[in-house]
Amino acid sequence: MSEPRRRLAVLTSGSDSPGQNAIVRAVVRMALALGWAPYGIERGFAGLLQGIGEPLTSRSVSNIIGRGGTILGSSRSDLLRSPLGVRQALRSLNEAGIEGLVIIGGDGSMHGAQALSEAGFPTVGVPATIENDVYGTDMAIGVDTALNTALDAIDRIKDTASSHEQAFLIEVAGQKSGYLALMAGIAGGAEMVCIPEAPYTLEQVIQEIAAAYVRGKKHCIVMVAEGAKPSAAEMAEAMAKRRAETGFEVRLSLLGHIQRGGSPTAYDRFWATRLGAEAVRQLAQGASGVMVGVLEGRLAATPLAEVVARTRTIDAHDYEMARVLAK
Repeated sequence: MSEPRRRLAVLTSGSDSPGQNAIVRAVVRMALALGWAPYGIERGFAGLLQGIGEPLTSRSVSNIIGRGGTILGSSRSDLLRSPLGVRQALRSLNEAGIEGLVIIGGDGSMHGAQALSEAGFPTVGVPATIENDVYGTDMAIGVDTALNTALDAIDRIKDTASSHEQAFLIEVAGQKSGYLALMAGIAGGAEMVCIPEAPYTLEQVIQEIAAAYVRGKKHCIVMVAEGAKPSAAEMAEAMAKRRAETGFEVRLSLLGHIQRGGSPTAYDRFWATRLGAEAVRQLAQGASGVMVGVLEGRLAATPLAEVVARTRTIDAHDYEMARVLAK
């Protein structure tokens, strides 16, 4: 009689991002190749207490590599922020005979992964968030797709802005990190970038827009991260009242959830696949308490304790370059 296969589970947690399905696909097929039985946990940490469900097969993940969202579903949950929640999660995993867990998500998900790992459960994290604020990887899965979505929006908005000689405030994701706003601003040729990491005032924004008008610009694009202060809405209100000073009529465009959906780019599909496969390899080799990421173009495993203790920062040189080239 053959020995029962070891069981491995995978879940997606927090906000979805393009490429998460590609990670799930890679986890399932690599697990099968290494002789593990893969299981999917639906609805993230919230679903963990509802039971583990049926095993996933190679056919279960067919044709999902190019699909946005996550077939496992997701949710926001503070379950693993408390000792009681961790114990409940461990009970659910142990009752199902799970011996390893891959957690896919952003900063909050990595905190959950660290909590389970600290409690002794074999856990590996995979970073997937369009905000790109997770330490231990140059680029989280989904960022490239979201950046291209934002860039396409900028290009289209710029056409309208030039036709009507308007200023547009374009808000993109980034509650704690201005990475997406900064990269989209550089690639889209924005006149100004407003991010949480670089303090600014309403007066400075007004002056920059007015200066763009004086220089003869037909439009003015200001990229704003959603966590920037003052907010894009506050800026729009102030600019509307002081239109005579800026020279431009102002428009506010919130890209919102459109950034999270859609088919992932080739970059996100490739690295999602590599990271998903590597997460399973790490568990198969006895590793735990690490997050697999991409550092300087190579696969890297960073201790989850280090990941959750630090925040990925933007490059100050990139921000200064964006400021200089906007003139």
